[in-house]
Amino acid sequence: MEQMNYSQAMKRLEEIVKQIDSNQLEIDQMVEKIAEANQLIAFCSDKLTKADQEIEKLWAKGLPSEE
Repeated sequence: MEQMNYSQAMKRLEEIVKQIDSNQLEIDQMVEKIAEANQLIAFCSDKLTKADQEIEKLWAKGLPSEE
């Protein structure tokens, strides 16, 4: 998953949701898909948090001093 980017992770997550919604998975497969989805959600959340932090740093550097 480390070599995956945010867009790829979201696409995979959408695929998993479709598979789960189709009700065609066996219970063992569903458990595996849910576990994978949880990992993807954590990955995407981490990417968004890091991006937000970077944006805030850049924003702070671009603002004039309030002194």
